[in-house]
Amino acid sequence: QVQLVESGGGLVQAGGSLRLSCAASGRTSSNYPMGWFRQSPGKEREFVAAINWDGSTYYADSVKDRFTISRDNAKNTVYLQMNSLKPEDTTVYYCAARRGFGLRVGEGDYDYWGQGTQVTVSS
Repeated sequence: QVQLVESGGGLVQAGGSLRLSCAASGRTSSNYPMGWFRQSPGKEREFVAAINWDGSTYYADSVKDRFTISRDNAKNTVYLQMNSLKPEDTTVYYCAARRGFGLRVGEGDYDYWGQGTQVTVSS
């Protein structure tokens, strides 16, 4: 079993930046692909970014060139650096890990989830 705990959310003005962190514990593996998703009330969970064990990454078009996902395998931590934030980025962000190999964008492809962290971008 893997436990994931997100942190770093908060309130920021449009154009500002935040860095989210996701600390993994338990039966962890630095080889697990990791991802970030976000979900607003009444909407489906939306893929944001993913990173493989080797550092390869994939992004949703909506965040490409603004967000950067990275990982520190020694610390079992994944980060999401969010720059040029927009009001439409306001929502809860979730960290996820999958036991399989390769990058995936589907919610069902991930096996472990954090509790989420709120990001609010004011206009």
